Amino acid sequence: MSEALTPETPEAVLDEAADEAGEEEPIKQRKNGLYPGVSDELADSMKSGWADTELRGLTPIAQAEYTAARRAALSARFPGERLVIPAGNLKTRSNDTEYPFRASVEYAYLTGNLTEDGVLVLEPAADGHKATIYLLPRSNRENGEFWLSGQGELWVGRRHSLAEAGQLYGIPASDVRELPAALKEATGPVRVVRGYDAAIEAALTDKVTREHDDELRVFLSEARLVKDAFEAGELQKAVDSTVRGFEDVVKVLDKAEATSERFIEGTFFLRARVEGNDIGYGSICASGPHACTLHWVRNDGPVRSGDLLLLDAGVETHTLYTADVTRTLPVNGTYTEIQKKIYDAVYEAQEAGIAAVRPGAKYRDFHDAAQHVLAEKLVEWGLVEGPVERVLELGLQRRWTLHGTGHMLGMDVHDCAAARTETYVEGTLEPGMCLTVEPGLYFQADDLTVPEEYRGIGVRIEDDLLVTEDGNLNLSAGLPRRSDEVEAWMASLKG
Repeated sequence: MSEALTPETPEAVLDEAADEAGEEEPIKQRKNGLYPGVSDELADSMKSGWADTELRGLTPIAQAEYTAARRAALSARFPGERLVIPAGNLKTRSNDTEYPFRASVEYAYLTGNLTEDGVLVLEPAADGHKATIYLLPRSNRENGEFWLSGQGELWVGRRHSLAEAGQLYGIPASDVRELPAALKEATGPVRVVRGYDAAIEAALTDKVTREHDDELRVFLSEARLVKDAFEAGELQKAVDSTVRGFEDVVKVLDKAEATSERFIEGTFFLRARVEGNDIGYGSICASGPHACTLHWVRNDGPVRSGDLLLLDAGVETHTLYTADVTRTLPVNGTYTEIQKKIYDAVYEAQEAGIAAVRPGAKYRDFHDAAQHVLAEKLVEWGLVEGPVERVLELGLQRRWTLHGTGHMLGMDVHDCAAARTETYVEGTLEPGMCLTVEPGLYFQADDLTVPEEYRGIGVRIEDDLLVTEDGNLNLSAGLPRRSDEVEAWMASLKG
């Protein structure tokens, strides 16, 4: 029998023995596996008899020219410094199962690669930086990793070889397992994007400062404020799939009534997985009074005729760009009088907000415009004492509006969050920026300051806007917004 790891052999003993002998650490097996070990004969058999599957002449990924331009901008911002941007590692969900991996936004933005354990390193050079992408190579067949390791190819699928990766991403690729040792020996100024790879951070622990690292993260966040042509196209793809996901939901509302909000969640998720990578965030499928909970993602409540359904959901593309769209729909296809009154007020506020989205406008303008309309309505309905300017100055409308009227959108649903306040919330809109406009009114079921007929009604309308040279483009215009158009649209989908 070979000296392979067995259930009876303490892993620590084997690790120590391997270190002392200068040998590769043995592959760790599941503790209670049914096979106690690997015979020499089986090990030899598994090493041979496999076809050459190396892929040659690969075409670079669609965004390769854009990721190269992004790296060039990064290089220009930090001349003479080593820059380290990790993708992150798998995270354990429970025992020996992991959460689905999603690469860090900073890494994906600069490389287009989405695999775990990757690291982009920009080494200072005379003319800027030399970029290298460090990745896990294909599973080792000589030591049996490809079939014995839980992350081997026969368990989780084939990885690209380093040569293949170099062709796809337009960046020379090296073995990431050699990177920590190399970084420990590195000299000169270094910055790393923190929070994704503990081993990489440990290798740089005496070479970096959090202040300098924060500057790197802020720069990469602000770089995403203005989208390039590839990003705008991906966002439109995400929105188009999301529109189809909303149509899917309307067609099965009768089944949701027979089950729960989970049927709505599952229906939209199917579209997201078929046409994209995933959902961009936890879908909010809030029926009835649940619509008054801003981030209702339990989705375990009933769906009843006569109630409203607030559906806030977005498809994430295979390149990690997400839509973020909300519609508030009458479950039976027709708004009641009070529902329509509240819905139309939110629609009017959103119209004002959308009209304020244009190049040169202050970022806050769309929020202020929408909030002004909502405050006017609340005063008009006698829910708060005017004048409107007093309400806005004191923020009294926030009891029922609760949240800001929008946010930047991109590879994160709340993109560019690390940007400086002066370039984001206090900044100015530019062509290529993408943001949501999403006013809402929420009358909690236990709010005794409003008439009973208002209680338990929550309405939000949200669209994704791309700032253009002369105004804006509503990427989600494929979904109707006006109350009568929503009713007609739902009727047509229900046949």
